[in-house]
Amino acid sequence: MSATATRPALPRPLLALVAALIALAGALLYAPAPAHAAGGLDTVAEALRKNPVYVDPRAAGQLPAADADRLARQIKDADKPVFVAVLPAAPEFPRSTVLADLRTKVGISGVYAVHLGDAFNAAADRSVMSRNAVSNLVGSVRRTGGDTNSQLSAFVDAAARTARGHAPGSWSGVEDKGFGTAGLITGGAVVVAGGAGAYALYRRTRRKREERERAELDALRVVVDEDITAFGEELDRLDFSPSEAGATEAMRADYERALDAYEEAKSKMAAAGRPQEVEGVTASLDEGRFALATLAARRTGAPLPERRMPCFFDPRHGPSVQDVEWAPPGGAVRTVPACAADATRLAEGEEPLARQVQTAGGPQPYWNAGPAYAPWAGGYFGGGLLPGLLVGTMLGSMMSGPAYAASPDGGGPEGGDYTGSDYNSDDFGGGGWGDGGGGGDFGGGGGDFGGGGW
Repeated sequence: MSATATRPALPRPLLALVAALIALAGALLYAPAPAHAAGGLDTVAEALRKNPVYVDPRAAGQLPAADADRLARQIKDADKPVFVAVLPAAPEFPRSTVLADLRTKVGISGVYAVHLGDAFNAAADRSVMSRNAVSNLVGSVRRTGGDTNSQLSAFVDAAARTARGHAPGSWSGVEDKGFGTAGLITGGAVVVAGGAGAYALYRRTRRKREERERAELDALRVVVDEDITAFGEELDRLDFSPSEAGATEAMRADYERALDAYEEAKSKMAAAGRPQEVEGVTASLDEGRFALATLAARRTGAPLPERRMPCFFDPRHGPSVQDVEWAPPGGAVRTVPACAADATRLAEGEEPLARQVQTAGGPQPYWNAGPAYAPWAGGYFGGGLLPGLLVGTMLGSMMSGPAYAASPDGGGPEGGDYTGSDYNSDDFGGGGWGDGGGGGDFGGGGGDFGGGGW
């Protein structure tokens, strides 16, 4: 390769890091001695940038060091941006603003949980976890009760499984030691070594993210391939020929749309490189099934079907025909769209035929199978009703709208990314400090970050 050959561009996060390291090298001669750590939230924020769990010495009795270390290891092993602080009820930690101020001072997008005195609350960037999800988790933790360790363990366990994004690079354990004027040469070496180490960390974080996405896509591929196969079998059973006697232009158009949807679904799934891209596949399948239902009505002279969501219990059942009342085990009753067969089963006191998918714990209905199935459900149920349909289920707890719309690519920084104070406070929220079990907005802060009770 010639010396003038074009070199690949460095990733933008790495470019920013290199620029910061160069600036640091230029400032080494004039670096003052390190100041003493400030008190209050500044101390908490500085600690959380280095480790996911901080316990104020005045609240050490609430969470022993061994338990704090266990929580920190759990969060790091999950590679998720979950921050936990155990603080005393003190003037420097006002309940109305402590979460918003802590997020601003730490400057990293993520999920923030604070045990303040005898109260517990949490908030999150919307791109990391939906406000509904945080509120549900906070309410569940409060209603379960227990001591500080029990509450935080329960929250971390759920948050680490549902939060989007990655652990911040600052948790790698590399600390800033500060430099004097006599340390320029040593400081320069540290800058170079720091750049190499940061690039290695960037590569490792990206690799872990790609591995996670590949595993999620592999799980989705099994389910989507079953959907595509089922739709192909429906086309085979249709026994329709565009040239048959009685075929109309409208029928041929319906048939063509169904065939196009089938081919689109196959090509989109073959090209999918990330879980979020599965949304387009299931959206095509939904369109194709509605075209088939319309064609069937035209051939029999029945009224044309209304454009409705697919059957909630299994989208392979085709478009729903009515809304029914249903509740998941232990959950509240809600209205969901159902096909005729499932509506009849429910009316007769039987269980609907729910779509089962494989999980580590064995077959489960898709709504209890975890966040990987959010794009799959989003393509089928991509409307404002979806959160209401799934509330109280594992998948629903992660959604404030269609699950795929709240992905990191849908707006806002990815979990674990450094933003400093430059973030939208309207997109940071979740629970409330009220003793009534979750819900409500926060006090203080901007936008919707206000109004919660104690």
